[in-house]
Amino acid sequence: MTDPNSQRVDFDSIATPWFLRKAPLITAAVIFAVGSISIIAWRHARNGGPQQPDVPLVTVTVPGRSPYTISVHFNGAIIARYDMPIGIEGEGGRVLSILVEAGDHVKRGQVLAHLDTSVMAPQVASLRAALEQSRADAELAAADYHRASKIAESVGALSKEEVEKRRTTSVTSAARVRTAEAQLAEAEARLKRTDIVAPEDGIVLTRSVEVGQSMTAGSPAMFRLARGGDVEMKAAVAEQDIPKLKIGQDVAVTITGVESSFPGKVRLLSPVIDPATRLGEVRISLPKDPVLRPGAFARGTAVVGSDVQPLVPQTALLMDGPTSYVLVVGSDNKVERRNVRYGDAQAAGIAVLEGLSGQEKVIATAGAFLKEGELVRVANDGKQAP
Repeated sequence: MTDPNSQRVDFDSIATPWFLRKAPLITAAVIFAVGSISIIAWRHARNGGPQQPDVPLVTVTVPGRSPYTISVHFNGAIIARYDMPIGIEGEGGRVLSILVEAGDHVKRGQVLAHLDTSVMAPQVASLRAALEQSRADAELAAADYHRASKIAESVGALSKEEVEKRRTTSVTSAARVRTAEAQLAEAEARLKRTDIVAPEDGIVLTRSVEVGQSMTAGSPAMFRLARGGDVEMKAAVAEQDIPKLKIGQDVAVTITGVESSFPGKVRLLSPVIDPATRLGEVRISLPKDPVLRPGAFARGTAVVGSDVQPLVPQTALLMDGPTSYVLVVGSDNKVERRNVRYGDAQAAGIAVLEGLSGQEKVIATAGAFLKEGELVRVANDGKQAP
């Protein structure tokens, strides 16, 4: 017997086609595709479409013409105005003691160091004793001559030859005294040189000797002294700037690590120019200040005049080898190159001496990324940038 359930047919499957069963999935896919195409089209239209070029946006400044100061700048070092080396005078000797250090203020005649006197002191004592003996002999010879002269005048017991002999002995003895005095003075001077003294008032700059060191004539200086403690700036100035400076001109001097400047005046201008470096020397007198230490690097600025010229931002100035230039935006919104000659840097910008009238739209930044003739858009409508 046949099972009636085995012959059952799924009429629902036969009645519903397959594409109707997949309709929800197909609808979702169509909606997703349409949405994606719409977003792509919207973004494309927002960017200007394929026909709209990507034009750079630039910021410009119209510099106009502004007053500025003309200055001469130079670099150099702080030095002692009168740098006095102090070394050995005479034969020298071994250093027994050192009484000062670098930075000490000393007076004229103050002892800085002592040398060994074990040889010189006995020589001086010997010569002093020899002088005393010479003086005693001279006094005895003088008295003998005086006595012989009286006898010859009153009694006539002595001949003229005897009297003359005693006079000669007296004169010779006196001469020996003067010789002994000179020898003693020389020895005392040599002994005195074993005390190294300051020749002038000032500040000890360096000490290059140690206790026990043997010093001889020709040895390097033991000390360096800034006479009076005066300091100044020694600098090298470009050949073309030397004529702009004058004796007595004010100069602002700054040193590394100190924010404030020091007032100075031009004391000396070199009469010659170094043919190798094309530089001349200038000396700037400075006030006494413990901050101004000899050897410190210094910068000097002297204001030598004023002028009225366009001032452009430092970022607007470009270099092409030895040529300097700026980029400007022309009336057709295209980039143009203007070769310029620039001057001093000011707080408001760099002075342009040649190449600009001041009415141009100068590209303030990122000019190096632009090309001459390139079309640009101006962000601030050519108004002067702040």
